[in-house]
Amino acid sequence: MLAYVLTRYGGADAMELQDVPRPVAGPGEVLVRVFAAGLNPVDYKQREGAVRVITRPRLPLVAGSELAGIVEAVGPGVTRFATGDRVFARVDKTLLGAFAEHAAVHEDFVALMPRSLSYTEAASLPLAGLTALQALRDELEIKPGTKLFISGGAGGVGTLAIQLAKYFGAEVTTTASPRGEELVRRLGADAVVDYTKENLAEVLHGFDAALDLVGGETLDQTFKILKPGAKVVSIAGMPEPQTALKDLAAPAWMTALFWAISLGIRSRAREANVRYRYLFMHPSGEDLKFLSRLVSEGKLEPVVDSSYPLEKIADAFAALEQGRAKGKIVVTMDTRGS
Repeated sequence: MLAYVLTRYGGADAMELQDVPRPVAGPGEVLVRVFAAGLNPVDYKQREGAVRVITRPRLPLVAGSELAGIVEAVGPGVTRFATGDRVFARVDKTLLGAFAEHAAVHEDFVALMPRSLSYTEAASLPLAGLTALQALRDELEIKPGTKLFISGGAGGVGTLAIQLAKYFGAEVTTTASPRGEELVRRLGADAVVDYTKENLAEVLHGFDAALDLVGGETLDQTFKILKPGAKVVSIAGMPEPQTALKDLAAPAWMTALFWAISLGIRSRAREANVRYRYLFMHPSGEDLKFLSRLVSEGKLEPVVDSSYPLEKIADAFAALEQGRAKGKIVVTMDTRGS
């Protein structure tokens, strides 16, 4: 089968299309014929070796974090799925495998995809949707009336986070360029700040919670617009001790490492009298079922920026790394993925 393989750590040429053996569904796994797979920043960060301290899989390895397709076979012990089911999944973080014509995925990470969606749309949901859901529901505990700030609202996670926050009853302010403002307002943002012209700390204040999707200077400004004691969850800042303990169940040395590398950002958060948390989402078929229900009820809409055939995946990554996509970029392995 054709697959996009991570051969070593490095630049764009470290991943290449190869013909590799088709996987077999092991115990508890389903074999999915993949019709579409979503691209995410974590994919090129893994290629660059930026997450080797967290997970260091044996290379070469078929890359890719999320997919949509049809169950072609089930392994021993599978009880939730059958051949022919239309499914989507955020695959195991250590095994990967979504950028291929077939993938073996544990049934715990799989859910029936919304019937109303194409495979391309469904493939854009798992990683970004789970990230947004777990950050807003589990970490920030968003409730009706929460005054929430989301940076980078027009991106893959941001477009879903805005909609989920509105579903939970929040008042949402986000950042976007003039090109992205119409999109984030259509998705439900109550207020939009043009990050190309305005300093957040000068125009915003009094937020109950924040979801940081940008990091850097934007994250530092976010600390300044929160109420005392408020919490910011980031997926773009620096991992901290709770990341190792809660998200990764990591050994003590990793907790110590994250304590050291996050010292600066945690100090700035304390100076602003706010709490800082870096989140690594976890794959969850149950959470995907929740997202699927919201889509079916018309309360959540995936936003696809563009799609490419698998043979053009290098071009898709080049577009992703430019950082200008509105919503998700997806590759398709079959005409039914479009």
